[in-house]
Amino acid sequence: MPGENLSRDEARERAALLSVDGYDVALDVRSAVGESRGEPRTFRSVTTIRFRCNEPGASSFADLIAPSVTAVTLNGKDLDPGEVFDGTRIALEDLAAENELVVDAQCAYSRTGEGLHRFVDPEDGEVYLYTQYEPADSRRVFANFEQPDLKAPFRFEVRAPEEWTAWSNGAGELADGVWRFAETKPISTYITCVVAGPYHYVTDSYSRALPDGSTLEIPLGAMCRKGLAPHFDADDVFLVTKQGLDFFHEHFDYPYPFGKYDQAFVPEYNLGAMENPGLVTFREEYIFRGRVTQASYEARANVILHEMAHMWFGDLVTMVWWDDLWLKESFADFMGTFANVGATRFDGAWITFANRRKAWAYRADQLPSTHPITADIRDLQDAKLNFDGITYAKGASVLKQLVAYVGQDAFLEGARRYFKRNAYGNTRLGDLLSVLQETSGRDMSAWAHQWLQTAGVNSLTPQVLLDGEGRVAELAVLQEAAESHPELRPHRVVIGLYRLEGGDLVRYARVETDVDGPRTVIGELAGAEAPELVLVNDDDLTYCKIRFDDTSLATLRDHLGALTDPLARALCWSALWNLTRDALLPARDFVDLVLRFASRESDIGVLQMLQAWAGSALTHYVAPQWRDAAGRLLAEGALRELRQAEPGSEHQLAWARFFASAATGEDDFGLLRELLAGTAAIDGLDVDQELRWAFLEPLAAHGAADETDLAAELARDDTASGKRHQVRCLAARPSAAVKAQAWAQVVESQALSNALVEATIAGFAQPTQRELLAPYAEKYFEVIARIWADRSIQIGMDVVRGLYPSLQDGPRTLEATDAWLSAHADAPPALRRLVLEARDDLARALRGQECDAQAATG
Repeated sequence: MPGENLSRDEARERAALLSVDGYDVALDVRSAVGESRGEPRTFRSVTTIRFRCNEPGASSFADLIAPSVTAVTLNGKDLDPGEVFDGTRIALEDLAAENELVVDAQCAYSRTGEGLHRFVDPEDGEVYLYTQYEPADSRRVFANFEQPDLKAPFRFEVRAPEEWTAWSNGAGELADGVWRFAETKPISTYITCVVAGPYHYVTDSYSRALPDGSTLEIPLGAMCRKGLAPHFDADDVFLVTKQGLDFFHEHFDYPYPFGKYDQAFVPEYNLGAMENPGLVTFREEYIFRGRVTQASYEARANVILHEMAHMWFGDLVTMVWWDDLWLKESFADFMGTFANVGATRFDGAWITFANRRKAWAYRADQLPSTHPITADIRDLQDAKLNFDGITYAKGASVLKQLVAYVGQDAFLEGARRYFKRNAYGNTRLGDLLSVLQETSGRDMSAWAHQWLQTAGVNSLTPQVLLDGEGRVAELAVLQEAAESHPELRPHRVVIGLYRLEGGDLVRYARVETDVDGPRTVIGELAGAEAPELVLVNDDDLTYCKIRFDDTSLATLRDHLGALTDPLARALCWSALWNLTRDALLPARDFVDLVLRFASRESDIGVLQMLQAWAGSALTHYVAPQWRDAAGRLLAEGALRELRQAEPGSEHQLAWARFFASAATGEDDFGLLRELLAGTAAIDGLDVDQELRWAFLEPLAAHGAADETDLAAELARDDTASGKRHQVRCLAARPSAAVKAQAWAQVVESQALSNALVEATIAGFAQPTQRELLAPYAEKYFEVIARIWADRSIQIGMDVVRGLYPSLQDGPRTLEATDAWLSAHADAPPALRRLVLEARDDLARALRGQECDAQAATG
């Protein structure tokens, strides 16, 4: 709609004109239950905003996306909603110095996870509500000034069905059928929150003695749907929460400022979590219905701590506009791992960071849409797409390098000053740099320019020259950059030299130093014994792609599993995967390395990442003529490791899941069917409900499980989770009619919720069904402009990304993509960005396939 996509210039102009003193928001959500009086189903929202205008007589606007507005009053004067409300904005004319705006609207419940989401649990018919706003969907729930730098205190009240409980950012009390919540501190609109419904709710408390002698008391709560209550390990959630609160209070020297700390695990959630102060929301998949590995618990702990870090970085101190989104997300991403290692049982979390988070950053930083960490965000659509691997994982990686550069003490002291100077305010890049410059004594401007204000990832390659005695005469590090982003940067690195000792590949020399420019000689390593492996970013201090010299690569081909240090091993695996994606290592070689060495990987998170990469190599980078053979090799290797794994171990579980995903032949499918039926067993492997669905999807995709089988499984698991699994499996079946139905449900209808759209797309796009999916390549380009215009941005993103014909991996798809881009030069930049990213992934895959094909003939 016109006005829905707020621009930076509009926000800047409004912020210069207005300041907000407070909001009172009254929501009546009793309409969430019972029969709907029409479509869309709506609720009443009455908002009172008190604000000042520094130019009396000026005009501005408030934001609201709602089906209808009943009444608008400005400074006691009734305005005609038909004249002042256009569907997205309320025009405000002739403002006074002090103003009061009252808006009475009928707002729509959401089925896309944006705004006030309404979910009906198929298991028991119960209705659950929650809100999700970032970057700009609170205007779907109440009238406001939707931009992060117009902070204000909020008072919410909620009238809900009698048997429900409601929560918001502040503590709540029920009186006369209305939940009334304590006024918040000044916060941005996008982090306000309401949760309501018959949630299962568990409580605890946290207390801490403060330096002034007082005691900080924080009531803790955690909630989920009643159907998930039997699986809810709230004790572990509270354990990590308390460990995090201890850690951040010790390091930040600023008491948690938002009163209570509730954590809501909610259904059909688009994100991992959201840092609403006092009421953090999480996707309910972090409540595990079946057995998972420790990597899943580590990931959940990381998210809990990431969101907690936001209470300071993002909620207490907030960016002025989305350009500086990194000021909260990069810090929270870094702090999540920093606290996980420093406060919880997951002391190997930096290994996961190096292996998993950085892979996300490396991919994003090589796309045509890569951008500096401090990005140019023109409008809200730009903002929505910048919650990406640059803003999160690259930013966190750069902060890890910054800690090495200025020292941990100076870094944390800078954070403490930053909080105290800017509490409840808004900041830009310069505000952070100034305190870091104070605490470190270093000039931060050059560092910021090179690391925060330029895009692209550098490659570091060792160059080793030996003398006549076989010792290092000179060891240098070569730095390269892509032509599109030629910036070379200073890197704080550890250079590690490794050699074989008694069958183990161990580090025998280590130098921490600075690398700058195209070639840096590491003088401290002259005279060292000749290394069999040089690792140029050992300990993972900097953000770069690691390359190897010929000797090092040969060593890894033969002895990768002999590396004893788990972080060094993870770094080598990551580097090898980057070589594969860059078409410098044939995909068949990477698959071979996984088959030979993954079984020796002790870190379960790294193992699961390797399995995912192997699957991606098979789907995208292996030469098409070798794809079937590679698939059989992976399935055989996975089954071998499954049978050899320690019974009941998490490695056994990981191999079971990977075997299911890689299954190719009738023998594989037969074993999966027998495991489901209980007529076969693998010692120690508990085929629980989640694992049953993992086994059923490949059976459905290969025609070995039909609609009757899937209906029977849903009857066994008649839950919201079971329904999502069934929808995905139904869409996976190898039938033209099935694909047509799935396409129509996603593209031609808006009946499915966000979660079922996601499940349908996941089932639709099966790598083994390339021919079956071929007709949809042309259809994709015919519909995406309409989808983007008609759907919410979240659903638009899901469809444009998920249905891109990447499995039609040939030049014709590239040509079709280029033709669409040429014909739609004026399409919304966010839509063009998504298509350009998908094109780049496909072009990269084709280069990888060519590299793999050449290896077969060479």
